[in-house]
Amino acid sequence: MFKKYKALKWILISVTSIVILLLLFGWWFMSLLPPKEMYANVSKTQVSDLPYLSQNVISSRGKILAIVTSTDKMGDTDKKTGYELTELSRAYYVFEANGFEVDIASPLGGTPPIVIDDEDMGAFDFAFLNDSIAQYKTKHTIAVKNIEPEAYEAIFFVGGKGAMFDFPNNKDIQKVVRELYQDNKVIGAVCHGPAALVNVTLDNGRPLLENKTVSGFTNKEELLLISDAREIFPFLLQDGLVAKGARFNEGTMYLENISHDNNLVTGQNPWSTWILAETMIKQLGYTPKYREITAEENAIRVLQMYEDHGVDKAKQLIEQICEIDRKPLARQLLAMHSVVGVMRGDISRFYNLIGLTAYAKKKTKDIAY
Repeated sequence: MFKKYKALKWILISVTSIVILLLLFGWWFMSLLPPKEMYANVSKTQVSDLPYLSQNVISSRGKILAIVTSTDKMGDTDKKTGYELTELSRAYYVFEANGFEVDIASPLGGTPPIVIDDEDMGAFDFAFLNDSIAQYKTKHTIAVKNIEPEAYEAIFFVGGKGAMFDFPNNKDIQKVVRELYQDNKVIGAVCHGPAALVNVTLDNGRPLLENKTVSGFTNKEELLLISDAREIFPFLLQDGLVAKGARFNEGTMYLENISHDNNLVTGQNPWSTWILAETMIKQLGYTPKYREITAEENAIRVLQMYEDHGVDKAKQLIEQICEIDRKPLARQLLAMHSVVGVMRGDISRFYNLIGLTAYAKKKTKDIAY
């Protein structure tokens, strides 16, 4: 009997110790993240506060059309969806800064559903929410059936999981894409946005995607977040693109990656939006206006360096960014990728990225961008 109680005592001690260790680790992990106070001011950002938009204004070069989803739920589930704010806001301002007026459309017109991920929000995203003109456009989107393709130099499809439901089979979208593409205009799409392209057939009867190099949200990225995605979505985007003859360019999970195939520019995920929009500007024949690289983009650089060359090189890049160049680095993104490591069952990756997050905290100042 006493032996039984002795065993119980040690079990209780062991469980209590594990709980305490987990709590201490959680406290330490949270201490690696930037303080919430630093976001208080950035949430009030106005367009006039951003030199990229308010200084050295470029004369009008025409119009670009951005299309967002009208779908607010994923299939037959109760999971909410919509267009991704950051994928619209960042491209919108790249286009505006480079002299293009942006119209916003959706399959149904009116006010489309929006997805806002607080952890990904930066100055440009908050400026978009505080921009009365941009907000009017997002609340009064043009119905795709009313679009006049000849008015635009390019078209850009914003991602968001809702795009998987109302982009692929929309005949009006297919018509607009076909006319613009055959008129040598630029077609761009990011994350789930390329779903708009899967059923586009050119006048020669061939799929637009045939033999094109493209990127989009990958099967691995989709299934890691939504394990039953094959049942929820009509198809997985990567599969749908490949089925129409595309050469799929798959980059590292949740890191920047685009494909540029002449007038077709596609991006893998939300973190590809900046470079995708600027590549569209290049394809339109212009040198993109200088833009200060964001803290998030610097974190993506560190993560890619880790993927390609390991921890030591990633630390060297952190030192370069933070101590030599004195630029901001979003270490919360490094921490988020450490969690992705756990989700993937890769403990060594988790350990390495936690270490890089702690190293970045030591080397960087908390500057909100």
